[in-house]
Amino acid sequence: MAELWTQMGSLMATIMFVYAMVERFFPAALRDTLQIHTQKLVNFLYPYVQITFPEFSGERLKRSEAYTAIQTYLSENSSQLAKRLKAEVVKDSQNPLVLSMDDDEEVTDEFQGVKLWWAASKTASNPHAYSFSYYSPLDGKRYFKLTFHKKHRDLITVAYIKHVLEEGKEIALRNRQRKLYTNNPSSGWYGYKQSKWSHIVFEHPATFETLAMERGKKEEIINDLVKFRNGKDYYAKIGKAWKRGYLLYGPPGTGKSTMIAAMANFMNYDVYDLELTAVKDNTELRKLLIETSSKAIIVVEDIDCSLDLTGQRNTRKERSEEEEAKDPNKKEEEESNRSSKVTLSGLLNFIDGIWSACGGERIIIFTTNFVDKLDPALIRTGRMDKHIELSYCRFEAFKVLAKNYLDVDSHHLFSRIANLLEVTTVTPADVAENLMPKCVNEDVETCLLSLIQALERKLAEEAEEKESDDGGLNEEKDKEEATQQEIKSNGHCVEDVKGNGFIL
Repeated sequence: MAELWTQMGSLMATIMFVYAMVERFFPAALRDTLQIHTQKLVNFLYPYVQITFPEFSGERLKRSEAYTAIQTYLSENSSQLAKRLKAEVVKDSQNPLVLSMDDDEEVTDEFQGVKLWWAASKTASNPHAYSFSYYSPLDGKRYFKLTFHKKHRDLITVAYIKHVLEEGKEIALRNRQRKLYTNNPSSGWYGYKQSKWSHIVFEHPATFETLAMERGKKEEIINDLVKFRNGKDYYAKIGKAWKRGYLLYGPPGTGKSTMIAAMANFMNYDVYDLELTAVKDNTELRKLLIETSSKAIIVVEDIDCSLDLTGQRNTRKERSEEEEAKDPNKKEEEESNRSSKVTLSGLLNFIDGIWSACGGERIIIFTTNFVDKLDPALIRTGRMDKHIELSYCRFEAFKVLAKNYLDVDSHHLFSRIANLLEVTTVTPADVAENLMPKCVNEDVETCLLSLIQALERKLAEEAEEKESDDGGLNEEKDKEEATQQEIKSNGHCVEDVKGNGFIL
Protein backbone atom coordinates (compact mmCIF):
# COMPACT_ATOMS: atom_id res chain seq x y z
CA MET A 1 0.00 0.00 0.00
CA ALA A 2 2.87 2.38 0.84
CA GLU A 3 4.47 1.66 -2.53
CA LEU A 4 1.16 2.41 -4.30
CA TRP A 5 0.85 5.77 -2.58
CA THR A 6 4.45 6.55 -3.50
CA GLN A 7 3.79 5.82 -7.17
CA MET A 8 0.64 7.94 -7.15
CA GLY A 9 2.49 10.84 -5.61
CA SER A 10 5.22 10.56 -8.19
CA LEU A 11 2.65 10.50 -10.97
CA MET A 12 0.90 13.58 -9.65
CA ALA A 13 4.20 15.44 -9.34
CA THR A 14 5.05 14.53 -12.94
CA ILE A 15 1.68 15.76 -14.18
CA MET A 16 2.07 19.07 -12.32
CA PHE A 17 5.58 19.52 -13.69
CA VAL A 18 4.46 18.88 -17.27
CA TYR A 19 1.50 21.25 -16.83
CA ALA A 20 3.79 23.99 -15.51
CA MET A 21 6.19 23.54 -18.44
CA VAL A 22 3.35 23.67 -20.96
CA GLU A 23 1.90 26.85 -19.40
CA ARG A 24 5.30 28.54 -19.31
CA PHE A 25 7.06 27.59 -22.54
CA PHE A 26 4.35 26.58 -25.04
CA PRO A 27 2.87 29.29 -27.31
CA ALA A 28 -0.75 30.30 -26.64
CA ALA A 29 -2.02 28.81 -29.92
CA LEU A 30 -0.35 25.49 -29.17
CA ARG A 31 -1.72 25.48 -25.62
CA ASP A 32 -5.24 26.08 -26.92
CA THR A 33 -4.92 23.24 -29.43
CA LEU A 34 -3.57 20.92 -26.75
CA GLN A 35 -6.40 21.84 -24.39
CA ILE A 36 -9.02 21.14 -27.06
CA HIS A 37 -7.63 17.68 -27.78
CA THR A 38 -7.27 16.91 -24.08
CA GLN A 39 -10.91 17.86 -23.52
CA LYS A 40 -11.95 15.61 -26.40
CA LEU A 41 -10.09 12.72 -24.82
CA VAL A 42 -11.73 13.35 -21.46
CA ASN A 43 -15.17 13.59 -23.09
CA PHE A 44 -14.58 10.30 -24.85
CA LEU A 45 -13.64 8.53 -21.65
CA TYR A 46 -16.06 10.37 -19.30
CA PRO A 47 -19.63 9.00 -19.75
CA TYR A 48 -21.49 11.88 -18.08
CA VAL A 49 -23.01 15.11 -19.44
CA GLN A 50 -23.04 18.36 -17.46
CA ILE A 51 -25.41 21.32 -17.95
CA THR A 52 -24.79 24.65 -16.21
CA PHE A 53 -27.53 27.10 -15.21
CA PRO A 54 -25.99 30.50 -14.25
CA GLU A 55 -27.73 32.78 -11.75
CA PHE A 56 -27.69 35.83 -13.99
CA SER A 57 -28.09 36.23 -17.73
CA GLY A 58 -26.07 38.63 -19.84
CA GLU A 59 -23.98 41.20 -17.98
CA ARG A 60 -25.70 40.33 -14.66
CA LEU A 61 -28.53 42.62 -15.67
CA LYS A 62 -31.32 40.19 -14.88
CA ARG A 63 -31.69 37.17 -12.64
CA SER A 64 -32.30 34.01 -14.61
CA GLU A 65 -35.84 32.65 -14.30
CA ALA A 66 -34.48 29.14 -14.85
CA TYR A 67 -32.05 29.51 -11.94
CA THR A 68 -34.83 30.75 -9.65
CA ALA A 69 -37.16 27.90 -10.65
CA ILE A 70 -34.41 25.29 -10.11
CA GLN A 71 -33.55 26.77 -6.71
CA THR A 72 -37.21 26.59 -5.67
CA TYR A 73 -37.55 23.03 -6.97
CA LEU A 74 -34.45 21.79 -5.15
CA SER A 75 -35.41 23.58 -1.93
CA GLU A 76 -38.74 21.76 -1.93
CA ASN A 77 -37.72 18.33 -3.18
CA SER A 78 -34.02 17.59 -2.78
CA SER A 79 -32.49 19.92 -0.21
CA GLN A 80 -33.66 17.65 2.63
CA LEU A 81 -30.83 15.34 1.59
CA ALA A 82 -28.15 18.06 1.75
CA LYS A 83 -25.99 18.27 4.87
CA ARG A 84 -24.97 21.90 4.40
CA LEU A 85 -27.87 24.31 3.93
CA LYS A 86 -28.18 28.01 3.35
CA ALA A 87 -31.04 30.00 4.96
CA GLU A 88 -32.51 32.96 3.08
CA VAL A 89 -35.34 35.35 3.92
CA VAL A 90 -37.63 35.67 0.89
CA LYS A 91 -40.06 38.57 0.65
CA ASP A 92 -43.68 38.13 -0.39
CA SER A 93 -43.74 34.45 0.49
CA GLN A 94 -45.90 32.44 2.87
CA ASN A 95 -42.70 30.70 4.01
CA PRO A 96 -40.32 33.65 4.52
CA LEU A 97 -37.41 31.42 5.64
CA VAL A 98 -36.23 29.25 2.74
CA LEU A 99 -33.55 26.58 3.10
CA SER A 100 -31.48 25.78 0.03
CA MET A 101 -28.19 24.05 -0.78
CA ASP A 102 -25.05 25.83 0.27
CA ASP A 103 -22.26 26.48 -2.22
CA ASP A 104 -20.28 23.40 -3.31
CA GLU A 105 -23.00 21.08 -2.03
CA GLU A 106 -24.43 18.21 -4.10
CA VAL A 107 -27.75 16.35 -3.94
CA THR A 108 -29.28 13.57 -5.99
CA ASP A 109 -32.62 13.44 -7.76
CA GLU A 110 -34.47 10.73 -9.66
CA PHE A 111 -36.72 11.02 -12.70
CA GLN A 112 -38.41 8.03 -14.33
CA GLY A 113 -35.83 5.69 -12.78
CA VAL A 114 -32.84 7.80 -13.91
CA LYS A 115 -30.47 9.13 -11.26
CA LEU A 116 -29.16 12.68 -11.56
CA TRP A 117 -26.88 14.95 -9.56
CA TRP A 118 -27.40 18.64 -8.81
CA ALA A 119 -24.49 20.74 -7.52
CA ALA A 120 -24.56 24.36 -6.32
CA SER A 121 -21.28 26.07 -7.25
CA LYS A 122 -19.73 29.50 -7.38
CA THR A 123 -16.89 30.91 -9.46
CA ALA A 124 -14.16 33.00 -7.89
CA SER A 125 -14.90 36.71 -7.88
CA ASN A 126 -12.77 39.35 -9.57
CA PRO A 127 -12.56 42.45 -7.34
CA HIS A 128 -11.35 44.56 -10.27
CA ALA A 129 -14.25 43.63 -12.54
CA TYR A 130 -16.71 46.34 -13.54
CA SER A 131 -20.37 45.66 -14.21
CA PHE A 132 -23.40 47.73 -15.20
CA SER A 133 -25.62 45.54 -13.00
CA TYR A 134 -27.38 46.62 -9.82
CA TYR A 135 -26.04 43.41 -8.26
CA SER A 136 -22.57 43.41 -6.74
CA PRO A 137 -19.99 41.35 -8.72
CA LEU A 138 -17.83 40.84 -5.61
CA ASP A 139 -19.84 37.83 -4.53
CA GLY A 140 -18.81 35.70 -7.51
CA LYS A 141 -21.08 34.01 -10.01
CA ARG A 142 -23.30 31.24 -8.72
CA TYR A 143 -24.68 28.47 -10.88
CA PHE A 144 -26.34 25.07 -10.67
CA LYS A 145 -24.69 22.13 -12.44
CA LEU A 146 -26.74 19.14 -13.54
CA THR A 147 -24.87 15.87 -14.19
CA PHE A 148 -26.36 12.75 -15.79
CA HIS A 149 -25.28 9.79 -17.94
CA LYS A 150 -25.04 10.56 -21.63
CA LYS A 151 -27.36 7.71 -22.61
CA HIS A 152 -30.25 9.63 -20.98
CA ARG A 153 -29.56 12.88 -22.84
CA ASP A 154 -32.91 13.01 -24.68
CA LEU A 155 -34.97 12.22 -21.58
CA ILE A 156 -33.21 14.85 -19.46
CA THR A 157 -33.04 17.68 -22.00
CA VAL A 158 -36.58 17.21 -23.32
CA ALA A 159 -38.66 16.06 -20.34
CA TYR A 160 -36.77 16.43 -17.07
CA ILE A 161 -35.62 20.04 -17.36
CA LYS A 162 -39.11 21.08 -18.46
CA HIS A 163 -40.54 19.22 -15.47
CA VAL A 164 -38.14 20.97 -13.07
CA LEU A 165 -38.90 24.45 -14.42
CA GLU A 166 -42.67 23.94 -14.38
CA GLU A 167 -42.63 22.37 -10.92
CA GLY A 168 -40.42 25.16 -9.57
CA LYS A 169 -42.78 27.83 -10.88
CA GLU A 170 -45.80 26.01 -9.41
CA ILE A 171 -44.12 25.74 -6.01
CA ALA A 172 -43.23 29.44 -6.07
CA LEU A 173 -46.81 30.27 -7.01
CA ARG A 174 -48.21 28.21 -4.13
CA ASN A 175 -45.84 29.74 -1.60
CA ARG A 176 -46.00 33.34 -2.71
CA GLN A 177 -48.18 36.00 -1.15
CA ARG A 178 -50.58 37.75 -3.45
CA LYS A 179 -49.96 41.44 -4.08
CA LEU A 180 -52.16 44.47 -4.57
CA TYR A 181 -50.63 46.91 -7.06
CA THR A 182 -51.39 50.52 -7.90
CA ASN A 183 -49.85 52.49 -10.76
CA ASN A 184 -47.32 55.24 -10.04
CA PRO A 185 -47.39 58.62 -11.84
CA SER A 186 -45.09 58.60 -14.85
CA SER A 187 -42.76 61.09 -13.16
CA GLY A 188 -41.60 58.26 -10.90
CA TRP A 189 -40.99 55.65 -13.58
CA TYR A 190 -37.34 56.34 -14.18
CA GLY A 191 -34.20 56.23 -12.07
CA TYR A 192 -32.57 53.71 -9.78
CA LYS A 193 -34.95 50.89 -8.80
CA GLN A 194 -38.02 52.87 -9.89
CA SER A 195 -41.07 51.03 -11.19
CA LYS A 196 -44.40 51.69 -12.82
CA TRP A 197 -46.33 49.83 -10.10
CA SER A 198 -46.17 49.95 -6.30
CA HIS A 199 -47.52 47.07 -4.25
CA ILE A 200 -48.43 45.82 -0.81
CA VAL A 201 -49.39 42.34 0.34
CA PHE A 202 -52.98 41.50 -0.63
CA GLU A 203 -54.70 40.32 2.54
CA HIS A 204 -58.41 40.78 1.82
CA PRO A 205 -60.25 37.84 3.46
CA ALA A 206 -63.29 37.76 1.14
CA THR A 207 -64.27 34.40 -0.36
CA PHE A 208 -67.23 33.15 -2.36
CA GLU A 209 -68.45 31.36 0.77
CA THR A 210 -68.83 34.69 2.62
CA LEU A 211 -70.11 36.65 -0.40
CA ALA A 212 -73.72 37.81 0.00
CA MET A 213 -75.19 36.49 -3.23
CA GLU A 214 -77.61 33.84 -4.45
CA ARG A 215 -76.04 30.38 -4.54
CA GLY A 216 -76.88 29.77 -8.19
CA LYS A 217 -75.24 33.01 -9.27
CA LYS A 218 -72.12 32.21 -7.26
CA GLU A 219 -71.79 28.77 -8.82
CA GLU A 220 -72.20 30.26 -12.30
CA ILE A 221 -69.33 32.71 -11.68
CA ILE A 222 -67.10 30.04 -10.09
CA ASN A 223 -67.63 27.68 -13.03
CA ASP A 224 -66.80 30.48 -15.44
CA LEU A 225 -63.56 31.24 -13.58
CA VAL A 226 -62.52 27.59 -13.46
CA LYS A 227 -63.19 27.21 -17.17
CA PHE A 228 -61.01 30.26 -17.87
CA ARG A 229 -58.17 29.09 -15.60
CA ASN A 230 -58.00 25.72 -17.35
CA GLY A 231 -58.46 27.15 -20.83
CA LYS A 232 -54.89 27.83 -21.97
CA ASP A 233 -54.97 25.23 -24.76
CA TYR A 234 -58.53 26.16 -25.72
CA TYR A 235 -57.71 29.86 -26.14
CA ALA A 236 -54.65 28.94 -28.22
CA LYS A 237 -56.81 26.64 -30.34
CA ILE A 238 -59.37 29.34 -31.19
CA GLY A 239 -56.64 31.96 -31.77
CA LYS A 240 -57.64 34.29 -28.95
CA ALA A 241 -55.63 36.02 -26.23
CA TRP A 242 -55.90 34.20 -22.88
CA LYS A 243 -57.88 36.88 -21.05
CA ARG A 244 -61.44 37.49 -19.92
CA GLY A 245 -63.41 40.63 -19.12
CA TYR A 246 -66.01 41.07 -16.38
CA LEU A 247 -68.32 44.05 -15.91
CA LEU A 248 -69.66 44.41 -12.36
CA TYR A 249 -72.52 46.89 -12.10
CA GLY A 250 -75.11 47.85 -9.54
CA PRO A 251 -75.91 50.45 -6.86
CA PRO A 252 -73.25 51.48 -4.33
CA GLY A 253 -72.86 49.04 -1.44
CA THR A 254 -73.84 45.90 -3.34
CA GLY A 255 -70.43 44.20 -3.05
CA LYS A 256 -68.54 44.93 -6.27
CA SER A 257 -65.16 45.39 -4.56
CA THR A 258 -65.80 42.36 -2.35
CA MET A 259 -66.54 40.31 -5.47
CA ILE A 260 -63.14 41.30 -6.93
CA ALA A 261 -61.37 40.23 -3.72
CA ALA A 262 -63.23 36.90 -3.70
CA MET A 263 -62.26 36.26 -7.33
CA ALA A 264 -58.59 37.07 -6.58
CA ASN A 265 -58.53 34.71 -3.59
CA PHE A 266 -60.27 31.95 -5.53
CA MET A 267 -57.95 32.23 -8.54
CA ASN A 268 -54.81 32.98 -6.47
CA TYR A 269 -54.12 36.02 -8.68
CA ASP A 270 -52.45 39.36 -8.00
CA VAL A 271 -54.64 42.47 -8.28
CA TYR A 272 -53.63 45.56 -10.30
CA ASP A 273 -55.81 48.54 -9.33
CA LEU A 274 -55.45 50.84 -12.34
CA GLU A 275 -56.09 54.52 -11.60
CA LEU A 276 -56.78 55.99 -15.03
CA THR A 277 -56.57 59.61 -13.87
CA ALA A 278 -52.87 59.07 -13.07
CA VAL A 279 -52.14 57.81 -16.62
CA LYS A 280 -50.89 60.59 -18.85
CA ASP A 281 -51.80 59.21 -22.28
CA ASN A 282 -52.44 56.06 -24.30
CA THR A 283 -48.73 55.26 -24.62
CA GLU A 284 -48.31 55.16 -20.85
CA LEU A 285 -51.38 52.96 -20.60
CA ARG A 286 -49.75 50.40 -22.91
CA LYS A 287 -46.52 50.52 -20.89
CA LEU A 288 -48.46 49.79 -17.72
CA LEU A 289 -50.12 46.82 -19.40
CA ILE A 290 -46.74 45.39 -20.44
CA GLU A 291 -45.52 45.61 -16.84
CA THR A 292 -48.38 43.52 -15.45
CA SER A 293 -47.70 39.86 -14.78
CA SER A 294 -49.64 36.79 -15.81
CA LYS A 295 -52.13 35.33 -13.33
CA ALA A 296 -53.43 38.79 -12.53
CA ILE A 297 -56.68 40.74 -12.26
CA ILE A 298 -56.57 44.28 -13.71
CA VAL A 299 -59.27 46.42 -12.11
CA VAL A 300 -60.69 49.80 -13.11
CA GLU A 301 -63.22 50.77 -10.46
CA ASP A 302 -66.00 53.28 -11.18
CA ILE A 303 -65.09 53.41 -14.85
CA ASP A 304 -67.88 55.94 -15.45
CA CYS A 305 -66.17 58.39 -13.06
CA SER A 306 -62.50 57.73 -13.91
CA LEU A 307 -62.35 59.68 -17.19
CA ASP A 308 -64.67 61.25 -19.72
CA LEU A 309 -65.21 57.94 -21.50
CA THR A 310 -68.99 57.71 -21.26
CA GLY A 311 -70.73 57.89 -24.63
CA GLN A 312 -67.76 59.53 -26.34
CA ARG A 313 -68.73 58.34 -29.80
CA ASN A 314 -72.21 59.88 -29.61
CA THR A 315 -70.98 63.35 -28.62
CA ARG A 316 -67.73 63.51 -30.58
CA LYS A 317 -69.20 65.64 -33.38
CA GLU A 318 -70.78 68.06 -30.93
CA ARG A 319 -67.50 68.44 -29.02
CA SER A 320 -65.59 69.01 -32.26
CA GLU A 321 -67.91 71.86 -33.22
CA GLU A 322 -67.56 73.39 -29.74
CA GLU A 323 -63.76 73.11 -29.82
CA GLU A 324 -63.58 74.77 -33.23
CA ALA A 325 -65.52 77.73 -31.85
CA LYS A 326 -63.14 78.14 -28.88
CA ASP A 327 -60.30 80.61 -28.74
CA PRO A 328 -57.03 78.78 -29.69
CA ASN A 329 -55.19 80.03 -26.61
CA LYS A 330 -57.96 78.92 -24.29
CA LYS A 331 -58.14 75.55 -26.02
CA GLU A 332 -54.38 75.01 -25.57
CA GLU A 333 -54.62 75.97 -21.89
CA GLU A 334 -57.43 73.46 -21.27
CA GLU A 335 -55.47 70.70 -22.99
CA SER A 336 -52.41 71.34 -20.83
CA ASN A 337 -54.49 71.36 -17.64
CA ARG A 338 -55.98 67.94 -18.31
CA SER A 339 -54.28 65.42 -16.01
CA SER A 340 -54.97 62.50 -18.34
CA LYS A 341 -55.31 62.32 -22.10
CA VAL A 342 -56.33 58.68 -22.25
CA THR A 343 -58.98 58.28 -24.94
CA LEU A 344 -61.73 55.76 -25.44
CA SER A 345 -59.80 54.35 -28.39
CA GLY A 346 -56.71 53.87 -26.21
CA LEU A 347 -58.72 52.11 -23.53
CA LEU A 348 -60.37 49.83 -26.10
CA ASN A 349 -56.95 48.84 -27.46
CA PHE A 350 -55.79 48.23 -23.90
CA ILE A 351 -58.64 45.77 -23.37
CA ASP A 352 -58.91 44.07 -26.72
CA GLY A 353 -56.15 45.32 -29.04
CA ILE A 354 -52.88 43.74 -30.12
CA TRP A 355 -51.13 44.81 -26.92
CA SER A 356 -53.67 42.94 -24.78
CA ALA A 357 -52.06 39.65 -25.91
CA CYS A 358 -48.76 40.54 -24.17
CA GLY A 359 -48.89 38.02 -21.35
CA GLY A 360 -51.59 35.52 -20.56
CA GLU A 361 -54.07 34.36 -17.95
CA ARG A 362 -55.31 37.83 -17.11
CA ILE A 363 -58.75 39.04 -16.06
CA ILE A 364 -59.90 42.62 -16.69
CA ILE A 365 -62.70 43.94 -14.47
CA PHE A 366 -64.65 47.19 -14.78
CA THR A 367 -67.05 48.34 -12.09
CA THR A 368 -69.73 50.99 -12.41
CA ASN A 369 -72.82 52.23 -10.60
CA PHE A 370 -74.45 53.41 -13.82
CA VAL A 371 -74.01 50.95 -16.66
CA ASP A 372 -76.25 52.97 -18.98
CA LYS A 373 -73.71 55.79 -19.04
CA LEU A 374 -70.94 53.66 -20.57
CA ASP A 375 -70.20 53.62 -24.28
CA PRO A 376 -71.57 50.37 -25.79
CA ALA A 377 -68.22 49.75 -27.53
CA LEU A 378 -66.52 49.61 -24.13
CA ILE A 379 -68.68 46.84 -22.68
CA ARG A 380 -69.58 44.75 -25.71
CA THR A 381 -68.99 40.99 -25.71
CA GLY A 382 -65.36 40.24 -26.44
CA ARG A 383 -64.22 43.09 -24.23
CA MET A 384 -66.42 42.64 -21.19
CA ASP A 385 -67.35 39.00 -21.80
CA LYS A 386 -69.55 38.54 -18.74
CA HIS A 387 -71.85 41.15 -17.21
CA ILE A 388 -72.64 40.56 -13.53
CA GLU A 389 -75.37 42.61 -11.87
CA LEU A 390 -75.00 43.08 -8.12
CA SER A 391 -78.35 44.28 -6.88
CA TYR A 392 -80.18 44.87 -3.61
CA CYS A 393 -80.17 42.34 -0.81
CA ARG A 394 -82.73 39.55 -0.87
CA PHE A 395 -83.39 36.78 1.61
CA GLU A 396 -80.87 34.26 0.25
CA ALA A 397 -78.09 36.84 0.43
CA PHE A 398 -79.29 37.85 3.92
CA LYS A 399 -78.87 34.27 5.16
CA VAL A 400 -75.22 34.36 4.11
CA LEU A 401 -74.73 37.62 6.01
CA ALA A 402 -76.52 36.24 9.08
CA LYS A 403 -74.20 33.24 9.05
CA ASN A 404 -71.13 35.48 8.64
CA TYR A 405 -72.00 38.05 11.31
CA LEU A 406 -74.14 36.14 13.81
CA ASP A 407 -73.28 32.50 13.09
CA VAL A 408 -76.96 31.50 12.81
CA ASP A 409 -78.64 29.44 10.10
CA SER A 410 -82.25 29.97 11.16
CA HIS A 411 -84.30 32.07 13.59
CA HIS A 412 -87.97 32.76 14.21
CA LEU A 413 -87.48 36.36 12.98
CA PHE A 414 -86.20 35.21 9.59
CA SER A 415 -89.68 35.00 8.05
CA ARG A 416 -90.45 38.59 9.05
CA ILE A 417 -87.15 39.78 7.59
CA ALA A 418 -87.79 37.84 4.37
CA ASN A 419 -91.12 39.64 3.87
CA LEU A 420 -89.53 43.04 4.46
CA LEU A 421 -86.63 42.36 2.08
CA GLU A 422 -89.06 41.56 -0.71
CA VAL A 423 -90.63 45.04 -0.58
CA THR A 424 -87.62 47.23 0.28
CA THR A 425 -84.52 48.26 -1.66
CA VAL A 426 -81.65 47.86 0.81
CA THR A 427 -78.05 47.00 -0.04
CA PRO A 428 -76.03 44.15 1.50
CA ALA A 429 -73.77 46.79 3.09
CA ASP A 430 -76.74 48.29 4.97
CA VAL A 431 -77.91 44.86 6.11
CA ALA A 432 -74.40 43.93 7.28
CA GLU A 433 -74.10 47.16 9.26
CA ASN A 434 -77.28 46.38 11.18
CA LEU A 435 -76.33 42.76 11.77
CA MET A 436 -72.92 43.61 13.24
CA PRO A 437 -73.04 43.69 17.08
CA LYS A 438 -72.10 47.12 18.41
CA CYS A 439 -71.37 46.06 22.01
CA VAL A 440 -70.76 42.90 24.01
CA ASN A 441 -74.34 42.85 25.35
CA GLU A 442 -75.99 42.52 21.93
CA ASP A 443 -77.13 39.01 21.10
CA VAL A 444 -78.55 37.48 17.93
CA GLU A 445 -82.12 38.54 18.54
CA THR A 446 -81.12 42.13 19.35
CA CYS A 447 -79.24 42.43 16.06
CA LEU A 448 -82.09 40.92 14.06
CA LEU A 449 -84.61 43.27 15.70
CA SER A 450 -82.30 46.19 14.87
CA LEU A 451 -82.35 45.08 11.24
CA ILE A 452 -86.14 44.78 11.26
CA GLN A 453 -86.46 48.32 12.59
CA ALA A 454 -84.10 49.61 9.92
CA LEU A 455 -86.06 47.81 7.20
CA GLU A 456 -89.35 49.19 8.49
CA ARG A 457 -87.94 52.73 8.52
CA LYS A 458 -86.68 52.23 5.00
CA LEU A 459 -90.08 50.95 3.90
CA ALA A 460 -91.80 53.98 5.44
CA GLU A 461 -89.34 56.36 3.73
CA GLU A 462 -89.94 54.71 0.38
CA ALA A 463 -93.70 54.93 0.89
CA GLU A 464 -93.42 58.66 1.69
CA GLU A 465 -91.24 59.25 -1.35
CA LYS A 466 -93.68 57.38 -3.55
CA GLU A 467 -96.61 59.34 -2.13
CA SER A 468 -94.73 62.58 -2.62
CA ASP A 469 -93.88 61.63 -6.18
CA ASP A 470 -97.49 60.63 -6.87
CA GLY A 471 -98.67 63.93 -5.39
CA GLY A 472 -96.26 65.84 -7.57
CA LEU A 473 -97.43 63.94 -10.64
CA ASN A 474 -101.10 64.60 -9.78
CA GLU A 475 -100.35 68.30 -9.26
CA GLU A 476 -98.59 68.52 -12.61
CA LYS A 477 -101.47 66.67 -14.23
CA ASP A 478 -104.00 69.12 -12.70
CA LYS A 479 -101.93 72.07 -13.91
CA GLU A 480 -101.78 70.60 -17.39
CA GLU A 481 -105.56 70.02 -17.43
CA ALA A 482 -106.17 73.59 -16.22
CA THR A 483 -103.92 74.95 -18.95
CA GLN A 484 -105.72 72.92 -21.59
CA GLN A 485 -109.07 74.13 -20.24
CA GLU A 486 -107.88 77.75 -20.34
CA ILE A 487 -106.69 77.37 -23.92
CA LYS A 488 -110.00 75.82 -24.89
CA SER A 489 -111.92 78.66 -23.18
CA ASN A 490 -109.87 81.29 -24.97
CA GLY A 491 -110.61 79.54 -28.24
CA HIS A 492 -114.35 79.73 -27.60
CA CYS A 493 -114.08 83.44 -26.78
CA VAL A 494 -112.35 84.16 -30.07
CA GLU A 495 -115.04 82.32 -31.99
CA ASP A 496 -117.77 84.33 -30.20
CA VAL A 497 -116.06 87.61 -31.09
CA LYS A 498 -115.80 86.55 -34.72
CA GLY A 499 -119.45 85.59 -34.74
CA ASN A 500 -120.50 89.03 -33.46
CA GLY A 501 -118.53 90.70 -36.23
CA PHE A 502 -116.07 92.64 -34.08
CA ILE A 503 -112.98 91.42 -35.93
CA LEU A 504 -112.19 93.45 -39.04
